[in-house]
Amino acid sequence: MRLLSVNVGKPRPNPWKSAGTTGIDKGPVEGSVRVSDPGPKGTGAVGLAGDRVYDLAHHGGSDQAVYAYAREDLDRWEPELGRPLANGVFGENLTTAGLDVNGALIGERWRIGSQVVLEVSCPRIPCSTFQGWLARERWIDRFTEAASPGAYLRVVEPGDIRAGDQIEIVHRPAHDVTVAVTFRALTLEPGLLPRLTTAEALPDGIRQQAHRRTGI
Repeated sequence: MRLLSVNVGKPRPNPWKSAGTTGIDKGPVEGSVRVSDPGPKGTGAVGLAGDRVYDLAHHGGSDQAVYAYAREDLDRWEPELGRPLANGVFGENLTTAGLDVNGALIGERWRIGSQVVLEVSCPRIPCSTFQGWLARERWIDRFTEAASPGAYLRVVEPGDIRAGDQIEIVHRPAHDVTVAVTFRALTLEPGLLPRLTTAEALPDGIRQQAHRRTGI
């Protein structure tokens, strides 16, 4: 399991959302990149130095500090989208190889390189910016149906990472709630919401939604 690329965005106009600007246009950078906890949502800060978000209400903050997507999943999308997909094109900060990102457990921890430890917090939910960026009609629907959303991660131990770093799973919690299961529960299969109550590492808003479903 390794890190294929570290991807940082550059601001560009966003005609698909009222925020006006987006950082979804990400690409690989050379050398090491500092990773740290960005703090609460609402400032635009994210976990990677040199990157930021512009939709302050829905993106950024500690629970969405870093976004990871597997190269294997990008490869599976290429025939359907009809074009090569470069690392970073889905707006991911980390493009991984050999790691089942969607099968990762909520609360699972990854060590990347010698310093950084990240914790899986929740799946990515697609939005109009993502659909507009890929210029694909009904892309939100199709992405949702596939349930391969990639994972947001928190920063547990800060440090520097770079392309080629090894990834090691250093902790797996004692439940069966994966990124994919969480995504399905939040989108097309709300009957799965009660399962999420066992995943204590979920962001508070998602946990509250799951508890409302169970009546606890």
